[in-house]
Parts: sequence; C-alpha cells; structure tokens
Amino acid sequence: MQALNNLNLSFLLDTLVSLGAAFILGGLIGFERQYRQRTAGLRTNVLVAVGAAIFVDMATRLGGAEGAVRVVAYVVSGIGFLGAGVIMREEGNVRGLNTAATLWTSAAVGACAGADLLAEALLGTLFVLAANTLLRPIVNNINRQPLDVISAEVTNIVYVIARRTQQKTVLALLEAELARCNYPASDVDVHAFGTDEIEIEATLATTSVDGDELDELVARISASSLVVQAFWSPSTTE
Repeated sequence: MQALNNLNLSFLLDTLVSLGAAFILGGLIGFERQYRQRTAGLRTNVLVAVGAAIFVDMATRLGGAEGAVRVVAYVVSGIGFLGAGVIMREEGNVRGLNTAATLWTSAAVGACAGADLLAEALLGTLFVLAANTLLRPIVNNINRQPLDVISAEVTNIVYVIARRTQQKTVLALLEAELARCNYPASDVDVHAFGTDEIEIEATLATTSVDGDELDELVARISASSLVVQAFWSPSTTE
C-alpha cells in the first residue's frame, strides 16, 4: 500500500521525461560508437545514461538536492569500474581508453537528465559527439605524420607470411591494403621463412596507429587464399 501512496502523476511524468531524455541522448552517443564497432556500443551507452538518470532521479525524490549530489559522486566513481572493463592492453598497445571516456561522459549526460537539467544534458551530448567525430580526422592526420628517424621510438610492423611462388602477388596485395588505410610503408623487407615460404615485413612510417584499423587490415589480408598468416606488432627502439 505504501507504493500506491507514493504514486504521483506529476512525479511520474517528470521521471518519464528524465529517463526518456537519457535514453535518447545516450542513444545518440552510443550510435556513433556502434557505427565504429567499438566495444561499448549503442545498448551499453544507453544503459549507462539511463542508469545514471534513474539513480539521480531517485536521489532527488528521496533526499532532495543534497542526496542527488551524493549519488552523482557515487556515479562518477562507480562508472570507473565499467570503464576499466573495456580497456585492453595488447602487444604494447593500450586500447579502449576513448570508449571508457565515452561511457564516463554518457553517465554524466544521464545524471544531468536525471536531475532535470535537460539543456545541459543536450549540450553534453553535442560536445561528446563532436569529440568523437569532428576531432577524429584531426587526430588521425597528426598521428600519421612521419617522425624523424632519430626521434622515433616506436615503429609498427605488418608481417605477412605467404608461399614463395606468390611473393609478387602478395606484395601487391599488401601495398594496396596499406594505401587503402593511408598507412605508407617506410621500408619493406622479404626473407625466407622455412623451405617454401617467405615473410614480408612492412614497417609503417607513422608516429602511432589505430589498433582497430590495423586489426581489420591484417584480417582482410589473412582472408586471402594466397596468404598463410598475417599480423602486426609494435617494435620499440632505444
């Protein structure tokens, strides 16, 4: 009966608007992540935003502004555990930092929606989308500028193993895939690998790489019937 006594249509409508705004704005952020096939996509960002909105809305109802402030602090710290789950370290590369940061900001957008700060939630969404879309080509362009050989500390090498009889064809395939991703090779070496196979090493002339993009590149090369194996790895030099 206590639950029935707590029913208030105006409060329910306010909660509906808050959660609806969190759902839509979290969906906008998540759609961009899903489009780029990131670990945390549409559903994850929506759930984070809506979850944060539920907590803040509930705290506002039960404890007023002071209670909401405490819950927001818990959301900020708690979302860190979820963000840590999408950060991976593979072969010297740290991946998932941007996805974790996006989840963190989705929680912030949801918290704003839960606190009925809809204009602030919308502005936050626009800035998150701008950071993930407008800044992306700028970052890629900067990262792909070749460093001076002396100052270079990390080089990234794509390895392709193929049959010796297919050397020219596989070299052409590798060059085409590198050109497609705008990763020019500063050096290409070919040496024997076993009795009837060769290993091609293409050193990329870039300061840093997009790990996901290189994973997709070697996956496409590996799919060729001419290729035995393909992979990439960073190499650190003193």
